[in-house]
Amino acid sequence: MKKGEFEKQIREYAEELGMSLTNMQVDKFFTYMELLLEWNEKINLTAITKPEDIILKHFIDSMTVAKYIKPESRIVDIGTGAGFPGIPLKIIREDLDITLLDSLNKRINFLREVIDKLQLTKINAIHSRVEDMGKNKNYRETFDVAISRAVANLSTLAEYQIPLVKLDGVCISMKGSDVEDELASSENAIILLGGKVEKVDQFQLPKSDMNRSVVVIRKCKSTPAKFPRKPGVPSKEPLF
Repeated sequence: MKKGEFEKQIREYAEELGMSLTNMQVDKFFTYMELLLEWNEKINLTAITKPEDIILKHFIDSMTVAKYIKPESRIVDIGTGAGFPGIPLKIIREDLDITLLDSLNKRINFLREVIDKLQLTKINAIHSRVEDMGKNKNYRETFDVAISRAVANLSTLAEYQIPLVKLDGVCISMKGSDVEDELASSENAIILLGGKVEKVDQFQLPKSDMNRSVVVIRKCKSTPAKFPRKPGVPSKEPLF
């Protein structure tokens, strides 16, 4: 896709979200897409490789949650993969302080190159298991926001996210269209970990029939010290 066509598409989609992108932001998104496609030939970053799909399903999808995040927030993006939603959020919100977390070092190397090439500041990429990070006093209950996109079911995700956010912080889970069963099965786990479901918003991505859900959990009390459990346990034995 040529730069002009890319710019036209991403601007149209962003306007549907009520956002107006600067020329510099468009340039950064275009460079990001080029790096993603280049690296994807060497390591598995995404199954989505058509430029028009990258714009909508990765970039625009990531931008939909910007409205839930207060200015100057300190954010951890859990299981960020190829940088979603963290890097698109950083491109459109320079005020945010973002930590990208992933357990695969190859992805971290990619993310660090993106950060360098796009000259992004107040953003870093950390190679770690989220369960280890949740036990680390340097990170536990220090973030304003923990965010995740298509990482795990809500019971498991709650055990990943909630220990990392401070009291009155929020956990944002980006999901597909059907979240009712997950919400029902994770209710007790969320309460046990110190959280409460604040809202569930459902919408369609701009100019498409793709349905999305956003679950926002508010942290009401400190997480018991025994959580998160050892690496691998939350996914194998979700709390109920």
